[in-house]
Amino acid sequence: MKIKKVLNNNAVIVLDDGKEKVAVGAGIAFNKKRNDIVNVNKIEKIFVMRENDKLEQLLSRIPEEHFTISEEIITYAERHMGTKLNEHIHIVLTDHLSFAIERSRDGIEINNKLLHEIKILYQKEFEIGLWALKHIKEVCQVDMPIDEAAFIALHLHTMKPHGGDLHQTVRQTAIIRDMVQSIKNHLSIAVEENDISYHRLITHLRFTLTRLSQYAPHSMDEEMIVMIQKKFPVSYNYAKEIAKDLLNLHGINLPDQELGYITLHIERLRKR
Repeated sequence: MKIKKVLNNNAVIVLDDGKEKVAVGAGIAFNKKRNDIVNVNKIEKIFVMRENDKLEQLLSRIPEEHFTISEEIITYAERHMGTKLNEHIHIVLTDHLSFAIERSRDGIEINNKLLHEIKILYQKEFEIGLWALKHIKEVCQVDMPIDEAAFIALHLHTMKPHGGDLHQTVRQTAIIRDMVQSIKNHLSIAVEENDISYHRLITHLRFTLTRLSQYAPHSMDEEMIVMIQKKFPVSYNYAKEIAKDLLNLHGINLPDQELGYITLHIERLRKR
């Protein structure tokens, strides 16, 4: 396995079976140059990268330490989620983390307005994000706000197989936040972050929006909808108001079947 290009001390582009691959490992390229043989015992990770030019540009302008930290987080994430992430994660996460670390060193913090929703919707990814913050502190001596764990979680989620587009994921999460806020406003209640009913509501709203985007609403028969309307009239009226807010804010129309299920969640919150 010969080196085609040295990216930094810990990363090289190699030719393997006629394919360009990125090999990563501590000191793998130390005192190495083009056409030198790679010490396979130093390879910790190897992957095919269709965006070698972008990776090279990124590594030329960030501290080598940031790339190493990012790769350690990616390895940890793949192990704990039990899945391989899209190769693009090596660019987007490294770029994000490097900027975030420098920002934190300068005392600049960016709030993540979707923090609470991300913690619930992408729990495993968020826990990995918390580990990442701890790891960054140990390596770089930089304290980063918990908001960064949520940003990391979003990157990890969207780089999973079938994880979805980052823009669409952020938009969906923002819509859920608006719907929850609408429910709080109409019911005039404060919902505890760790309340199981709150978790169930947010999870349900996520699946509701996913179903609507796929044109596959919940199947609830007419008799059940009528029964819910009669048994929980107050909660059903609240559900209609929330649906109206959703239509006005985001142009999304909730069908009667979805209103029925949301009514049940609202009733549970009201009866806490």
